[in-house]
Amino acid sequence: DEYKAALQKMRVQTWAEFSAAVKRGAAAGRLAGTVTSKQERKTRTGNKMGVIAFSDTSGQYEAVLFSEGLAQYRDLLEAGRSVVITVAAEDRPEGVNLRINSVQSLEDEASRIQKALRIFVRNASPINTLAGQLTVRGEGQVSFVLIKEEGEGEIEIELPNRYRISPQIASAMRAVPGVVEVELV
Repeated sequence: DEYKAALQKMRVQTWAEFSAAVKRGAAAGRLAGTVTSKQERKTRTGNKMGVIAFSDTSGQYEAVLFSEGLAQYRDLLEAGRSVVITVAAEDRPEGVNLRINSVQSLEDEASRIQKALRIFVRNASPINTLAGQLTVRGEGQVSFVLIKEEGEGEIEIELPNRYRISPQIASAMRAVPGVVEVELV
C-alpha cells in the first residue's frame, strides 16, 4: 500500500500503532493525520491552549498544544490540513494523552523525502499538461520515460531543473490522459 510505504519513509506511525506502543511504554512519537477540528481555550493561568482533533486511516485522536506552540503552528492546524506531529504521550486510565511538540505540513515532509519522479508516456501528447503541474521549484528530480512501440525499449529524459514532488502531485499526473505510469522514488 503506497500510503503505508510513505509513512514508513517518513518514520511516522498510525494512531493505532502509536497508541499500542504507548501502552507498552513508549513516551514519544511521530504521527501523520488530518486536522478535523481545533478549539482554543484559556488555561487556569490565563494562557491560551489548543485542543486539536486528528484522524488517520486507523482512527481519531486529540492532542493539546500550549500557548507558544499554538502561536507558532496555528496556521498549519486548520481543519482539513494534513500534518506530521511529534508528540509526548502519557498512558492514563482514561486513555492516551498527547502533547504536541512540533507540527509540519505533510506535503513539506513528503517532498523532503521524495527524491525523484519518473513519468512514463507512450508519446509526447501529455507533456505540456504534465509540465504545467511542475511549477513549484523544489529538490526533486523529474524525468519523462518514453516507452517505444512494440517493446523496443524506452528513452528517459531527465529535466534540468528540480521541482517539488509529492504523492499528491504523482497522483494528479497519473490522471492525465496519455500517462502510462508514475513512479515516486
